[in-house]
Amino acid sequence: MESLVNAIAFSLLPNLEKPFAFFGHSMGGLVSFEVARFLRANYNLHPTHLFISGRRPPQIAGTIAPIHALPLPEFIAQLRRLNGTPTAVLENAELMQILVPILRADFAVLENYTYIDEPPLDCAIAQARPVTGFAIFGGLEDKEVSYEQLAAWRVQTINSFQLQMFRGDHFFLHSAQDVLLQSLSEQLLIEKTEV
Repeated sequence: MESLVNAIAFSLLPNLEKPFAFFGHSMGGLVSFEVARFLRANYNLHPTHLFISGRRPPQIAGTIAPIHALPLPEFIAQLRRLNGTPTAVLENAELMQILVPILRADFAVLENYTYIDEPPLDCAIAQARPVTGFAIFGGLEDKEVSYEQLAAWRVQTINSFQLQMFRGDHFFLHSAQDVLLQSLSEQLLIEKTEV
């Protein structure tokens, strides 16, 4: 995770002279959170908004057995269970030959991540009219991340907190895309009009 966060942060630095926001889903949520902490610690830079979706907070350890090193049939079965990879892709052996090493690497990053306690971020978690925001989103039918786990992100900010739930499973961002994008737009628009 550290190498990934460093690489992302350094590639973003030239573009962070203006207000910026991060959105991350699942693994991307954790990466966005860690990039925000890295930028705070090393450059005193803070996103105006940190949007995290479908990811349990870093201080809560995972309960699912690691899958990154499973034999291929079991690994693909787990991908199918997660419902984030289209069936047509899972059934295309040539495409999966390319994707499996990438997906295994992603799961290895997540499954080997160690949370280090730091002070909470100094941004609100999606207050009604935020100047800065830290919004958490989840799927009502998500079997990977519960409402209670999403709510536990509250300790990662010293400001107010809001959690929005949408119809759908772990990949609700596809099935509820329009309403999610509307929520993101509204929060970013409020930020723009109040600054």
